[in-house]
Amino acid sequence: MEGFAVAVIREDGSWKVTALKQSALLDLRDAERQLRELRSSGAVFGLLDVDDEFFIVVRPAPSGAHLLVSDATAAVDYDIAADALEAMNIEVPDLDPDELDDVDPWEEGDLGILADLGLPEPVMSVIVSDTDLYADEQIGMIAARLGFADELSKVLDKLGH
Repeated sequence: MEGFAVAVIREDGSWKVTALKQSALLDLRDAERQLRELRSSGAVFGLLDVDDEFFIVVRPAPSGAHLLVSDATAAVDYDIAADALEAMNIEVPDLDPDELDDVDPWEEGDLGILADLGLPEPVMSVIVSDTDLYADEQIGMIAARLGFADELSKVLDKLGH
């Protein structure tokens, strides 16, 4: 599978980005577990670029992770997207896999998931609705807006992405 999974940590006013194991791209629970194991006193969230097709923002919380899936139609083809929708009590879209190219994607989840860190809901909405961009480009816009683009770039270089 193409793509990448990273953990982003905001601690003491600075950003730290670290790679997650590739298994985070296949299993939402695994991604959440890896993020919780980071044990940071600051904000922690994960950015999952799945096959450059869509991305998921995972933000662990005591009551269960907060989630944003950039393309709900991906749940037809990808288990991790279906798992994310299920975790949000949203049904997988009833679409024929052959018709996916004819359907405009839409996001599901919390567009304000990173608002407290400086990415307001309306800005996130613009990023996820730009369907001309690949998932890694959308994640790059999130990183640039929040101020960790350089840190993300270094990690992605190491991953060969």
